[in-house]
Amino acid sequence: MSALLGYLLIANLAAFAAMGWDKSSARRGVERIPERTLLTLAAAGGGLGAVLAQQVFRHKTRKQPFANILVAIFAAQAVLAIFLMSRS
Repeated sequence: MSALLGYLLIANLAAFAAMGWDKSSARRGVERIPERTLLTLAAAGGGLGAVLAQQVFRHKTRKQPFANILVAIFAAQAVLAIFLMSRS
């Protein structure tokens, strides 16, 4: 269980950092991180980190369908987490 929590911590930190980096890149007008990469980081366990970064950095909050897909990923992960916790 601790290995899973460690993985989730790293995945969420990576997603948070990537969203922050992408926002910084957008402001500076330099090469950006593709949306597919940001969504992949979220789907790989970093949904919470990505959603938090979206709010903290005010990044891609109105960009559709990105924002809806991100919320769907986070919601699915939350449902899965609740299900798994209820089984133990």
